[in-house]
Amino acid sequence: MSAERPPTGRIVTLTANPSLDRTLALPGPLERGSVARLAPSSTEPGGKGVNVARAVAAAGADVVTVLPAADDDPIVAALHRLGLPLATVAVPTPVRTNYTLAEPDGTTTKLNEPGAPLDEATRARLTAVLHESAAGARWVALSGSLPPGTPVGWYADLVRSLRDTGARIAVDTSEAPLLALLDAGPDAAPDLLKPNAEELAQLAGATEAELTADRDAALAAVSTLHARGVAEVLLTLGADGALLSCAEGVWSAVPPRIAVRSTVGAGDCSLAGHLLADLAGAPPAERLRAAVAYGAASASLPGSAVPTPAQVDRAAVEVTALGAPVAPTSAPPRTAVPAAGRDVR
Repeated sequence: MSAERPPTGRIVTLTANPSLDRTLALPGPLERGSVARLAPSSTEPGGKGVNVARAVAAAGADVVTVLPAADDDPIVAALHRLGLPLATVAVPTPVRTNYTLAEPDGTTTKLNEPGAPLDEATRARLTAVLHESAAGARWVALSGSLPPGTPVGWYADLVRSLRDTGARIAVDTSEAPLLALLDAGPDAAPDLLKPNAEELAQLAGATEAELTADRDAALAAVSTLHARGVAEVLLTLGADGALLSCAEGVWSAVPPRIAVRSTVGAGDCSLAGHLLADLAGAPPAERLRAAVAYGAASASLPGSAVPTPAQVDRAAVEVTALGAPVAPTSAPPRTAVPAAGRDVR
């Protein structure tokens, strides 16, 4: 961040459904019914909020990650080894394991366990711990799937409850929790929403192909999120880069050409890059540049590894101003629950 001041302020992440991410490196393309002799594999502490926190911590910024896990759970030990500050709520069930089958060309197949249900008392304790951690923070990021049995409107409830902390709130989720969040009214709308193309298409009543092929269609879909009260939208598009829409205007960014090793966690690192740039006082175009550079750097690493600032090439990201802010338009009615986004865990 040579042109910016160092990141100042704290980021708090919530991972309600954390995981141990086990990456199995395949020697070639996956063949059903065959025997594969794996290359050396890895296990990392994961879940979307944990990944955001790991990337933020790797940049030397102040971060606290909130999650449900027993003190003796392997994920807690792994995060302590990384030096990541934690605020945990004890639960009796071990954290789930998610499996990634990684092929040499960068193709990944995800096998995610559902996670353990959280009862009402545990959710109340998590809410209290999150609220305490968020006091004085610059950002709170609510990331990932919700454990089985959790009310789909819980993220909306958390957004409302966090308003009095003064922190800005980012949300990255999908399926029923995303639908419930956007249907809960403007008072539950986050300051920043990070959908991918698949999630945005479902929300806007379009197809993913329409949004990726037609920028105007994508901007129209983004406008429906602003109409629901979302102040800033970071739309991640994988190899096609990302789009940022906020009150100051709209920008698109194209990532550098990289050799993709794993896309697991790339969206989480994009969110981390945006938040880090915001902590450094960067304007919107540079926040987008940082988001895309962090996502590309993550995709160039194996498994769910997160990049250090030295591995992030911001100068290689091409950012283009698309004009004035998108005028909000009414969103079409939705009758189906959105499909899961590719990187939601």
